[in-house]
Amino acid sequence: MRSSLCFVLLSLFCILPNVAGKTCTLKPLGHGKDDTTQVLNAIDECGQNGHVILQEGNYNITRKMNWNLKSSTVDLHGFLNFRPNIEFWLQSENTYRVIFIQSQASWFVITGEDFVVDAHNTGGIQGNGQAWWNFFSLPENPREDGDGRPVSLTLSHVKGGTIKNFQIQGPPFWCNAVANSQNVLYQGITCNATNTNPALAGQNIVWNTDGIDTYRSDSISLIDWDVSTGDDCLAIKGNSTNIFASNILCRGGEGVAIGSLGQYQQFNDIVENVHIENVRTQRPPAVVQPNMISGVYFKTWTSSVHGAPPTGGGGGGGRVNNVTVINLFHDDVTTPVRIFQNNGGQPGDIPSKLQISNLNFVNLVGSANTSQRLLVVDLECSPAVPCRNIRFQNFNIQAPKGEKPILTCSNISVTGLPGSCNAPSN
Repeated sequence: MRSSLCFVLLSLFCILPNVAGKTCTLKPLGHGKDDTTQVLNAIDECGQNGHVILQEGNYNITRKMNWNLKSSTVDLHGFLNFRPNIEFWLQSENTYRVIFIQSQASWFVITGEDFVVDAHNTGGIQGNGQAWWNFFSLPENPREDGDGRPVSLTLSHVKGGTIKNFQIQGPPFWCNAVANSQNVLYQGITCNATNTNPALAGQNIVWNTDGIDTYRSDSISLIDWDVSTGDDCLAIKGNSTNIFASNILCRGGEGVAIGSLGQYQQFNDIVENVHIENVRTQRPPAVVQPNMISGVYFKTWTSSVHGAPPTGGGGGGGRVNNVTVINLFHDDVTTPVRIFQNNGGQPGDIPSKLQISNLNFVNLVGSANTSQRLLVVDLECSPAVPCRNIRFQNFNIQAPKGEKPILTCSNISVTGLPGSCNAPSN
């Protein structure tokens, strides 16, 4: 597996777009003027075999954008500032629906092949998320998957692309998504979903601000990420294969997720050949973000169907196979490693038929914040398809105050844990 991943990385780093064609340079119009048209015109003129330079400053974006790039480079020194016109963006005709899973919306989509978008650590996307978080903190505005909150940056049907040195500040929803794509490199990505409203301090009002969700994509590399979130730091969803992630800092939230999987009864979800290394989970002060739930976790729906996607579902099959996690450093994490196969489930459900096998965890270090149950590892697999060949090596996660950690396991073949792994208590 490592050799195949190295080949993937080498092929990604060898993507050198032809930028010998035309160059388009622009700067913000300023004074609150709408920059959407000039940005799209520059992409149309120089985004194919050319070079687009967006100078520093804020570019006011007021409607959905699609960049179709081919053999080109975009230097984004400034920020694409998506105005927080919430009622406008929540209308389905004002966003793209290119992410099938859970009917998610996107306001900015990049398609194409053999391109580089470099934000030089000075630019990216300003999502003005605080206005969105305030809006959805009100009880009359419930949050549900598919409700129209836009993904900040979506790559769709890309064949060979690089996003680098890119900031996403204040994402209303997921920071990134990559769907139906292959050979994509993300390097040097910052995703910052941090509440600044004192009235909401100490609450997790930034649900669904995932760092990235991968879906129906192959050969995706995620390198040097810094994610502040209240949800998944990374989420590897269905039919994601040959995924490489390295040097990931997760500040709060749910940790690195494999899933959820099996939501759609008519589909098999396959996650295979995933290599994750050098991940650090860091619990922020509780006033900033009260959640730091997992280091890495796996979740599938049951085989029973409750409702329909995007908010319900279940009954899908598939597999998770050959996932390696190396060097996972925990800081005060609630449950560092978890498997559960009853997402969205109810008592009496048919157990999941999605098989999880060949998971390798090497060098897990740090501390667990498990004052309620002292639960350090919780591995609860499906009785219909017990987890096979789950291996730990150099497991050194400490429970608080020197207490003996509780390790729970069911329907699983596992080795390498420091002590007995007992059935979970009801």
